[in-house]
Amino acid sequence: MATPRKHTAQKVKPNTPCCGLVEELELLDTEAAALAVLFKALANPVRLQILDILSRHNGDICVCDIEGQFALSQPTISHHLGVLRRAGLVTKEQRGLWVYYSLRPEILAQAKEFLEGLTG
Repeated sequence: MATPRKHTAQKVKPNTPCCGLVEELELLDTEAAALAVLFKALANPVRLQILDILSRHNGDICVCDIEGQFALSQPTISHHLGVLRRAGLVTKEQRGLWVYYSLRPEILAQAKEFLEGLTG
């Protein structure tokens, strides 16, 4: 019986252009990772609705007012707010028993700037 041959892929050296048409990579790994977290946070209908609520109000909004807009449990809303907070899209402030959330528009501006650069 013949010994099966191993398939070996041809190794290509990184940064070796085949046609010389692609410019050097500009988006750093850390920037790409941060944008991926941001866009992942935005890729959910409930989180988009929460951002919409926050964007239409000046100042902070109590978590109880956010929860009242949805037919979802409090832990589910807290989860979505946590995702938005870890992505840097919102901030929270504890005031006694209540937590108030506010939008960070400068983070959305970064996402907008990146997307506009793609159409450049």
